[in-house]
Amino acid sequence: MDMKAERILIFNVNWLGDVLFSTAVIRNIRHNFPDSYIACIIPARCYQVLKGNPHLDEIIIFDEKDRHKGPLGLLNFAARLRDKKFDLVFLLHRSFTRALIARMAGIPQRIGYNVKRRGFLLTKKILQPHPDSLHRIDYYLNIIEQAGLKVEDRYADFFVDAKDAEFVEKFLEKNSARKGDFLVVLNPGGNWPLKRWPQECWAALADRLIKELNAMAVIAGSYNDKSRVDSIIGSMREKPIIACDLLNLKQLAALARKADLFITADTGPLHIANAVGTKLIIALFGPTSPALTGPVPDKNVIIIQKDVGCKIPCYMTKCPDNRCMKAITVEDVMEKVRGIKEIR
Repeated sequence: MDMKAERILIFNVNWLGDVLFSTAVIRNIRHNFPDSYIACIIPARCYQVLKGNPHLDEIIIFDEKDRHKGPLGLLNFAARLRDKKFDLVFLLHRSFTRALIARMAGIPQRIGYNVKRRGFLLTKKILQPHPDSLHRIDYYLNIIEQAGLKVEDRYADFFVDAKDAEFVEKFLEKNSARKGDFLVVLNPGGNWPLKRWPQECWAALADRLIKELNAMAVIAGSYNDKSRVDSIIGSMREKPIIACDLLNLKQLAALARKADLFITADTGPLHIANAVGTKLIIALFGPTSPALTGPVPDKNVIIIQKDVGCKIPCYMTKCPDNRCMKAITVEDVMEKVRGIKEIR
C-alpha cells in the first residue's frame, strides 16, 4: 500500500448499530496507519459508541438537524474541517452532502462508494456492491480494502470503563440482585417498529422467566422505549428490575457483560452486548437477515427466526400484520432459555 496520510478523517454513518459495525473499519485503519492522527465524524446520538475507543484521536460531532443545518451550517462545518488540515477522508456514509463537505474542506484524498452522482467529488471511487450482498461489517470494510488497505479482522469494538461497571454493580445491589442470581436482561426496543417483538410477548416472557426459572429479569431500554416498557411492566404479574431510561449506553454495555443472558431483537444493543462479550445472547429476528445485520462473531448467540414465506430482508415499512415477529412464540424463547439454564 503506497497511500500516505498523517491526518485521517472517517466520515461515519448515522445509526447506532452501523456505527458499531464501523469500529472494525476504524481498528483496521489504525492497523494500517499506526502513527497517524485519526478522527471520526458521527452524530451526537452515536457518541457513546465511539467514546473511549483507543484507535481514535478525536471524535467530531456533525449535527445536520440543528447547528450544521442548511448551507451556512454546512459551510461553517467544512471550514472547521479545513482548519484541521486532514490529508485523507474515508466516506463510510453514502450521502452526496458528506462528500461535498469533504471537498469544501479541501481534503486532498477522498475515498468512498461511487453513488448518488458524487463520483466527481471523490479522488478514489469505490464500486459499490449490492448492499444486500454483504454483511454490513464487510460492506464498510470493503471501502478500505478496495482502497488498498489490509484488512486483518472483522469484529466490532465497544469499550466500557471501570466507572460504568461500578455503576451497574451498585444499581443491581440497590435493586436487591444477589450474587449467583440467573441474571437475564431483556431489551424490548428496536429502531423501527417491524423489528419489535409484541409487547404482550415480552411481558409473558419476563413473567415466566421470573416464576419458572427464578431469574432476576432486568428490562432495559432508552428514553424512546419508555412508554413501550411501561406497557410491558403494566401487563406483568411478576416484578422485574426496571433499567429503562436509567442507564446510558456504556452502562447498558456493562450490564450486558455481567448478564448470564441477554434477549433482544435486531437492534443496536444486540451488537453492543456481543461486542463486550456477553455470555449468551438470544436474538429475535423478523424482517432483517442475520447474514446481513446479525452479530459478528455469532458463537455465543442463538438466533430465533421463523420462515413465514416473506422475502428476507424485507423493507416493507407499512407491513399490515408484522407476522414474522408475531410468529416467534414465548415458548420458542423459553425452550432456548431452559436449555441455557440447564447448562449453567
